[in-house]
Amino acid sequence: MAEYETIRPSVTGVRTAEIDQGLRAHMNKVYGTMSIGMLITAAAAWAISGLAVTETGELSGLGQAIYLSPLKWVIMFAPLAFVFFGWGALLQRASAAVVQLGFFAFSALMGLSFSSIFLIFTDYSIVQTFLVTAIAFAGLSLWGYTTKRDISGWGSFLIMGVIGIIVAMVINLFLGSPALMFAISIIGVLVFAGLTAWETQNIKTTYVAHATHGDQEWLDKAAYDGALGLYISFLNMFQFLLMFMGNQE
Repeated sequence: MAEYETIRPSVTGVRTAEIDQGLRAHMNKVYGTMSIGMLITAAAAWAISGLAVTETGELSGLGQAIYLSPLKWVIMFAPLAFVFFGWGALLQRASAAVVQLGFFAFSALMGLSFSSIFLIFTDYSIVQTFLVTAIAFAGLSLWGYTTKRDISGWGSFLIMGVIGIIVAMVINLFLGSPALMFAISIIGVLVFAGLTAWETQNIKTTYVAHATHGDQEWLDKAAYDGALGLYISFLNMFQFLLMFMGNQE
């Protein structure tokens, strides 16, 4: 019995160290995948915005198609449809490699959707807002990862906030109210700031809860799912902050 009691704590300690090491690798994969997705989005947005304008500063045929024709509504709502209807099915039925490919394809689609910011705002204000967003995101995500406070209860309220923001933005497409857009931007920054911290803690706790199962395929898909959640929070914070900080051309 004495020998058993001596060995058992050491075995537990080794297992805990393995989980901690695996968690660090998992989080690195989440942040790495998210970062690649951001690069794809930025590159796609910049390239498409360049093709959308002629040398004289007028919209090209491509620009008229994606910004002025009914196609703009498809481009606007396609990412939303993918998140709500396509992503869950992909996680359940596809392999981890296909899920990763789906995330990168979604990142390119978001680049198409975001390309108009290069025609509306100055390059300096876009870079400035991006850096501010990156600093805020890093701080919020770090807090969500390190805090001992259980913030899992925030999820339902924050998701309700996201739905409310989407509804308000759709309504404002027809109203065109600057005051409503200002209120949406303020609420949007707060909601997605909260989601950044909540999502980070959720990624951590989910990994710890499933790490002992040994299902690497599931863990890989969970990493891509976490990357998508943080990616969406980052982009939305950036978008809403750009409403305040962005200087128009």
